[in-house]
Amino acid sequence: MNQIVLGLPKGSLNNVNRGNTHQLFVDAGYEVKGYEPGDESNEITILNDPEIKAFLTRPQGAAVELNRGMLDIAIIGEDWVREESVNSDGDPIRKIGDLNYGQTRLVVAVPNEASYQSLTEFFRANKDREKPILCFTEYPNLTRQHFMNNQGYREIFQDSVPLVQVRGLRDGSNRQVQIINSDGATEVYIAKGADIIVDNTQTGNSLRKAGLKELETIMSSSAGLYAGPSCTGAKEDKAQMMFEQLFGAVNARRYFDVKFNVSNQKVAEVKEFLLSNRLCSDEPTVVEGSNFSQVDVLIPKIKFPEMLSGIKGYGASAVIRENVKQYVK
Repeated sequence: MNQIVLGLPKGSLNNVNRGNTHQLFVDAGYEVKGYEPGDESNEITILNDPEIKAFLTRPQGAAVELNRGMLDIAIIGEDWVREESVNSDGDPIRKIGDLNYGQTRLVVAVPNEASYQSLTEFFRANKDREKPILCFTEYPNLTRQHFMNNQGYREIFQDSVPLVQVRGLRDGSNRQVQIINSDGATEVYIAKGADIIVDNTQTGNSLRKAGLKELETIMSSSAGLYAGPSCTGAKEDKAQMMFEQLFGAVNARRYFDVKFNVSNQKVAEVKEFLLSNRLCSDEPTVVEGSNFSQVDVLIPKIKFPEMLSGIKGYGASAVIRENVKQYVK
């Protein structure tokens, strides 16, 4: 097999406070050089897997590179895949699997003082104005699609296509509704005179700080491993194997590995307590000693307080709780 070409995300998906894709690869068993958060390099090496050739890529560009065979696979948010695929024939980019981090929502937002509570009301309220409606966004394709599917837009403009401007390029016949590509910090355009924005948000805090309110959500998104049309045959098998390793590391973050000692006379009761209350993944592992046994369980983090309270009632001691790096079912 030729090397599989992997796109690793630059920016927020490799941030210790949001996604930390670098740590995900480390937890999955990969030795990665040149991709540490805050110290990303264009020369990334997977030291213990020479079959992978990795490049740093901006999330906005990864889907474009997948489509054109420059990357075989990439970790990218679904929002950017959808943005690239809106106008494509078929869907050459396919999701290998969701990695369940980097959650965000793509939302329509307007100033807090605006009277309308929906996008339909927005278009109806602005139907007689002379100046064009200006919308700024990093997602011009999804925004245009969403506007054209909106009831208020259809009432006023029918099938007329909003004008989209990406730098000097313009496309679309409806100059009364203009969707303009922004390059980050989209929320500031309202203060500069824009009427409406479409932006991604995790918590909505940045929008609220900018004096904006959400009208509606276009889509929810999270990071996943995606493949382009060049990922076939042995590369596809490799990509599936990589996903299983990565998802095992993601899944492990939900669990604790808990060990404790209990007297041999109480082992059967403790096992029954753990199994009947579903406080272990499969069944406890028991190593019996002369007077005490060590019990080892894998347990969802959310259930740990309940388990701890219960086993203390059976005289459990020397309780050790550890994080889990990898959990492949």
